[in-house]
Amino acid sequence: MLTLELSDSEQAILRDVLENAVSEMGTEISGTDSKDFRDDLKDRREVLQKVIAALGGGHGGTGGIHPV
Repeated sequence: MLTLELSDSEQAILRDVLENAVSEMGTEISGTDSKDFRDDLKDRREVLQKVIAALGGGHGGTGGIHPV
């Protein structure tokens, strides 16, 4: 398991970047004709959503990420 120490601003920026990436993946998932690629994107989106949840997902919790 990896533990990151992030400042509040670093945590917020990382969460924003990941949320944007997840949002954009929806369009890419629906636009691909390749089932394998679509499944891979869905798996990646799920992982990113778990990281967002660990960052607090906008709700202030920190999960496995520890702000400094």
